[in-house]
Amino acid sequence: MDFRTRMEVAIRTGFDNYVNFEGRAARWQYWHWVIFAVAVGVAVSVLDGIFGTGSLLVVLVSLALLLPGLSYAARRMHDTGRSGWWVLVVLIPFVGWIVLAVLAAQPGQPGANAWGEAPA
Repeated sequence: MDFRTRMEVAIRTGFDNYVNFEGRAARWQYWHWVIFAVAVGVAVSVLDGIFGTGSLLVVLVSLALLLPGLSYAARRMHDTGRSGWWVLVVLIPFVGWIVLAVLAAQPGQPGANAWGEAPA
């Protein structure tokens, strides 16, 4: 699969499973979702500046991407053999995001684990 196809699959999967906190998410799917969310955030931030709406658009888009992002992160933790509650590590000031990034970057467990079969 090329980058564009993977990105489309990751975005579609993110929105199709926006409140699904069960199962597993492959490493490439999660990181493609992160790239998408960051790119959308930057674009909306620029639009906020152009239109002079303060941070209104950023807040709305952030709220729209919150649940899909949380569910993707929880399913990514499941793929590495951890509980989805590990996503809450981001609440630790300064280092929480780094810890989550390191955990999400680890390879998934091969075969089935407590949260299902390995993603394709």
